[in-house]
Amino acid sequence: MEWERAKSLILLLFVLLNLTLGVLIFREERKYIITPEREQAITTIMHENNITMETRMIRSFQPMRELTVSGFYYNVDALLNIFFDNPAAVVRDYFHHGYEFIYGDAELVISRGFVSYFNPNGLRGEAGHLTELTRMRAEALTDAFVQAYWPDFELDDVYIARAGDWMRLSYRQVYRGYIIHTNFIELVVTNMGIEQVDMQFSQVIDFGHEWHIAAPDEVLLTFVQRVRGMELDSPITITHMDLVFFQDEASPDPAIADRAVPFYRIFIDGNGGDPFLINAVTNQILN
Repeated sequence: MEWERAKSLILLLFVLLNLTLGVLIFREERKYIITPEREQAITTIMHENNITMETRMIRSFQPMRELTVSGFYYNVDALLNIFFDNPAAVVRDYFHHGYEFIYGDAELVISRGFVSYFNPNGLRGEAGHLTELTRMRAEALTDAFVQAYWPDFELDDVYIARAGDWMRLSYRQVYRGYIIHTNFIELVVTNMGIEQVDMQFSQVIDFGHEWHIAAPDEVLLTFVQRVRGMELDSPITITHMDLVFFQDEASPDPAIADRAVPFYRIFIDGNGGDPFLINAVTNQILN
């Protein structure tokens, strides 16, 4: 009988403990959620500065861990096989900061961690001519290429030239649900197919130090203060806002580890697909 009472008491204590922990966790999480009052305040400030949002504002700003990443490194032989249909016939030239490879009208340059490919006839001539350049056809072409070699990169942004004669499709690596802004593959598509490919990326090692990050309304205030002094078309429309990782500097030596820290991105209409980048740890705008 005493043992039954003891078990009941222990069970009750566990229930109370779980309830207490639940309340504490709830309170802790609420510290990192924007209140309706704060959201209304920043909305009013943006409205006074002729800025509107077409997208929902980020409301949660839980602490985030940085990423530990390697220096920039590429397997040259693999790249030659990707970009040239006859790698053995490629003319190679080595210069102080990198390499240049030429085969017919196609050129591949690898320098300081940056890879750039150009071919006015289209990538390897495989795509042929696109009789009608549409976003759907361009995406199908670039998706097939990127997924064949870098399956963890996903389409992040599409910029269509005003004349409609070319498009730039940007892919970025997604690591455990997070976009790494500085690990990118950008492809220019014309009626000839994929004419240009620019890319740069490091290898992700693991998560690192955890940081408290600035609240979204504080970041939007920083954005407002920056655009006040810029000659931008008015009104300004924010089309998208998100949290990504950004690697400020890196070495071409893969053995040298670096870090990518959380950054907010703010996209505005008419800015060519280039976002405003704001360090989520320091709340300082990069561009």
